[in-house]
Amino acid sequence: MPCCEQKGEAIAPALLLKNIKQEAMEASEQDPALGEFFQHAILDRANLSEMIAGRVAARLWTRELNEELLSQIFVEQIDTMDHLEDIITSDISAVFHRDPACNRFMEPVLYLKGFLAIEAHRFAHSLWLKGRKDLALFLQGRSSSVFQTDIHPAARIGKGIFLDHATGLVVGETAIIGDNVSMLQDVTLGGTGKESGDRHPKIGHGVLIGAGAKVLGNITVGDCAKIAACSVVLKPVAAYSTVAGVPAKVVGKIADNEPALSMDQSINE
Repeated sequence: MPCCEQKGEAIAPALLLKNIKQEAMEASEQDPALGEFFQHAILDRANLSEMIAGRVAARLWTRELNEELLSQIFVEQIDTMDHLEDIITSDISAVFHRDPACNRFMEPVLYLKGFLAIEAHRFAHSLWLKGRKDLALFLQGRSSSVFQTDIHPAARIGKGIFLDHATGLVVGETAIIGDNVSMLQDVTLGGTGKESGDRHPKIGHGVLIGAGAKVLGNITVGDCAKIAACSVVLKPVAAYSTVAGVPAKVVGKIADNEPALSMDQSINE
């Protein structure tokens, strides 16, 4: 199987929406105290995009920017965000298939801050591209406070992203993250502090980045590479290789060709 192909994860947005609504109805029957929550968050939503817009707004609203207005702003972005339904589907599927603690499709939507942080960034990035930079930066600040992640709205992030636990993630302004990437908590995709302009990492497709890893500078991490936990990466990483240490060095090869999907953090020398 080629690197980064979504093994066992393909599902149509309409079917995913149907499954999520079925899960919400069953959960509402089991715990009626949350019936209004499930109704507002999931059952009243016409599609996945509006569902996510509502959930992100519900988490990020403030006194200055209330939930109704923020949700309206997000919904207005939907038609201009290419393939958003497919991207959301891929992101939900990524969590469901890679996180052993996730047992239902609705769980990322309702509860998991890593997923919600990525979706909040998608709306902020759309606003950034339209020149609404203050609103995008406002959302970055709110997301940082609520989800404990700091993702610059200019950063470019692919689909099928799994951000496990989320706390402490930092993604710099000029960073690029490919499709089907998995990152654990406390990862930094930052600059070295010396450069201006294009100064942040470029992460290829299917990369797995372990907890606490720091990838610094305008360097490339090749497709399906693996970065071990707590490593400090200062030089480019070749595709299909494993790096570890401070500073990081090549310590092994990729055994399964899809580390971000298998979430196998072992080192194969």
